[in-house]
Amino acid sequence: MSKQIVQTEKAPAPIGPYSQAVKAGGFLFASGQIAINPETNELVTGSLAEETRQVLKNIDAILKEANLSFQHVVKTSIFLSDMSLFAEVNELYAGCFNGDFPARETVAVKTLPKNVNVEISITAVIQL
Repeated sequence: MSKQIVQTEKAPAPIGPYSQAVKAGGFLFASGQIAINPETNELVTGSLAEETRQVLKNIDAILKEANLSFQHVVKTSIFLSDMSLFAEVNELYAGCFNGDFPARETVAVKTLPKNVNVEISITAVIQL
């Protein structure tokens, strides 16, 4: 099985030894995205909604680079700094899908990179 690295300037560059995403075995595995604006390389910190929108925008850019969309997503992992943020993040997240939702887990963790409130990773199928 071969693998292909997916990289786009429309999503933040990795801040460690990992790739934005990897295609392998008929799937795209995207690393967790936080609210870094790739144009400024700065964190979006205005509000939880703005932070979440940037995370979803980063994921969308990676999917587009791989010629995919949110409809190809089969699994997501959502990491929150506090479960009290769940409802607001969930509402914005749900808007990315047409009702055919992927499998998912959502967990609260002690700390996320750069002390953000939300991080999301996805797995997408290449062929629908």
